[in-house]
Amino acid sequence: MLELYFKYRRVIARFRSGTLGNEIDRIAAALSKAGYKRDSAKLYLARIARFSSYATECGCSKATSIPPDLVDRYLQARPTMAARWAAHGAICFAARCFPERFAAEPPLEDPDGPFLAAYLQHLHDVRGLHPKTCEGLVLTARRILSWQRQNLSGALLSALMAKHVLVMTHDLLSGCRSDSTRSSTTAYIRSFLRYLYWANLNARDLAPFVPTTPCRRQAHLPPRLAWDDVQHAIDAIETTTPSGMRDRAMMLLFATTGMRSGELRDLELGDIRWRTGELVLRHTKGRRDRVVPLLDNTGAALAEYVLHARPLTTDRRVFLSYAPPVRAFRHSSAISRIIRVRLVRAGIPIQRGGAHLLRHSLATRLIEQHRPIKEVADLLGHRNIDTTSFYVKVAVPRLADVALPFPGGAS
Repeated sequence: MLELYFKYRRVIARFRSGTLGNEIDRIAAALSKAGYKRDSAKLYLARIARFSSYATECGCSKATSIPPDLVDRYLQARPTMAARWAAHGAICFAARCFPERFAAEPPLEDPDGPFLAAYLQHLHDVRGLHPKTCEGLVLTARRILSWQRQNLSGALLSALMAKHVLVMTHDLLSGCRSDSTRSSTTAYIRSFLRYLYWANLNARDLAPFVPTTPCRRQAHLPPRLAWDDVQHAIDAIETTTPSGMRDRAMMLLFATTGMRSGELRDLELGDIRWRTGELVLRHTKGRRDRVVPLLDNTGAALAEYVLHARPLTTDRRVFLSYAPPVRAFRHSSAISRIIRVRLVRAGIPIQRGGAHLLRHSLATRLIEQHRPIKEVADLLGHRNIDTTSFYVKVAVPRLADVALPFPGGAS
């Protein structure tokens, strides 16, 4: 397989002579299958071969495992940070292809691991919480256990008292910067304390002793863009490249359906109902599927991407990353980053937000068009209409039409 990338026999023989010489051809095949461009694959293979020769000089053979400290020494010997990261990426790719050739590092002992695993199982099986919600709860639980070891000299959880809860809450809230973060942190602390009482790890329910933190969620207007700016950003995207066709389809979906970033990331080909012009959004935040309309221009952009720009892969997800290896987006932050880049390129200044900014903009536009708030809530997938009322504040000019005259003033 090396002959696909290199034509000189001496180079190929040198690549095959190192510690990873038996695997180098299959690594080359894996790079080709993953969609790496020719020049990128040659760079990866050259870096892997250079490390393979270093491992041979250090006494590793083609039959022995490569210890983790050898990899660390090799990376530390790179002259620059850029070279270190480049070598690290190539070695990690080889390790993913042949994990048996790399000796695994001994796992770090986690003293809180068993307890957090039981807590996570309780959150998932008993309370039925969403995995994303469980992440925040478990992270707060880890911080509570760490605080306990530092401030209570490793005392048992059964020794926690109300006075400890007050001090602990104050210390954990000291690192929070916003009202919403403080409110969620106190809620997570209460959940942890209720679990202690439920699991008979503490004889008293200490959750009521956690102070209430005010969260003024509707104290500010939602961040949003003018609809002309949204349209300008969409029109500014070039459709001559695959990434341009993909990004335009993504922005149109966000701007016309109000879908969340995670919902777009999980969208599959079978969720597109081409004949009826609808999208089925699954695995939503509210844990229920919903159907949103697919407008003509959005459907045309989506069809153009699927037919002419979407990479050939067995993955059923609609939107894929072009960075090799070609795969579905793993995190919603990558999608939001694409939206931010497109907005900045169009000359639209933004301070924060990405994909959710377009969701706010759509909701604001619908409210300004006097659409029923229940209709907006159904489109956005809000279970509680009070959540949608957050956007009603943008219609402040309309309040002047219904305002009563000032007492004693002119009628």
